[in-house]
Amino acid sequence: MDRDWGAKPGGGGAASAQNEAIDRRERLRRLALETIDLAKDPYFMRNHLGSYECKLCLTLHNNEGNYLAHTQGKRHQTNLAKRAAREAKDAPIQPQPHKRKVSLRKSVKIGRPGYRVTKQYDPETKQRSLLFQIEYPEIEDLVKPRHRFMSSYEQRIESCDKKYQYLLFAADPYEIISFKVPSTEIDKSTPKFFSHWDPDSKMFTLQLYFKIKPPEATRPPPPPVANGTSAPGVPQKPLPPPPQAPPPPPPQGGAPFGNNPPRGPPPPMSLPPPPPTTNGPRPMPPGGSLPVPPPPPVGSGTMANFTPGNQMNGPPQMMPPQGFSGQQGQGVRPPPPPMNMGQQFPRPPMSQ
Repeated sequence: MDRDWGAKPGGGGAASAQNEAIDRRERLRRLALETIDLAKDPYFMRNHLGSYECKLCLTLHNNEGNYLAHTQGKRHQTNLAKRAAREAKDAPIQPQPHKRKVSLRKSVKIGRPGYRVTKQYDPETKQRSLLFQIEYPEIEDLVKPRHRFMSSYEQRIESCDKKYQYLLFAADPYEIISFKVPSTEIDKSTPKFFSHWDPDSKMFTLQLYFKIKPPEATRPPPPPVANGTSAPGVPQKPLPPPPQAPPPPPPQGGAPFGNNPPRGPPPPMSLPPPPPTTNGPRPMPPGGSLPVPPPPPVGSGTMANFTPGNQMNGPPQMMPPQGFSGQQGQGVRPPPPPMNMGQQFPRPPMSQ
């Protein structure tokens, strides 16, 4: 049998030392590629020939796996230790910053202190102020209450609101209390902003004034919008008078006086109606309604506006105004009397 001693049938024989070294380096290369990033290695360099160099050990490598296997070897690790020791020796000794050790005191809280808040107003400066009076009857010896302002974004109890801020008071063994005040700039001048601790009455007093907000600059009123609306607070311009409707057209067809010219609009109520003209349109009476035309004559074949003696092509004569007593029921009305009304004419005899 042509099989090496100790090998299984079909296994190809036992691996030699050279094959084991190749396999070991390949496993180390894959492991190193998973754990090490070559882009962050300061000693890894690729030259112009396409091979890789180690700037620390000055060695040449054909591929990345060979370089990674070198970094895990004894030579590279020894050079790293020597480089670190030399840099530590050459570096100047710098003084270490002094760190204050703050000892946290753990005290048992006994509850919240009593307090009074007074709202004040200065009529001269028109400033609003608050006066806080906190009582600490069981405060510890040689302890002075403290206070500070906290932004709305520092706390985690309520939702953040930039319109408010918090004023905190603390003194052992009492719990910390806070007040929600407007987020307005505080006037910290000497006579207006002060705090005082009275050890005899065990009361802490704090007074603060809020600054007045500057008045907003006057802005010109915006131009009116296209639809006629304007900004609130701006007086509206007077609207133009509405357009007047045209006079109604004259009635067509069926009019008793078809040959008369069209009538004009009624005169205003304050002026008296003008006298009737000869050939012009008659004005409308003050009542606003047209007069009722007289009925046509019974048994006559002539038209209502035809009088004896008139020619067919001549201008029609205007009828006198309606409303005279004694003329109701007459079909044909006589023409107006001539200018010489004082002259008497003989009346013709009546036919029997």
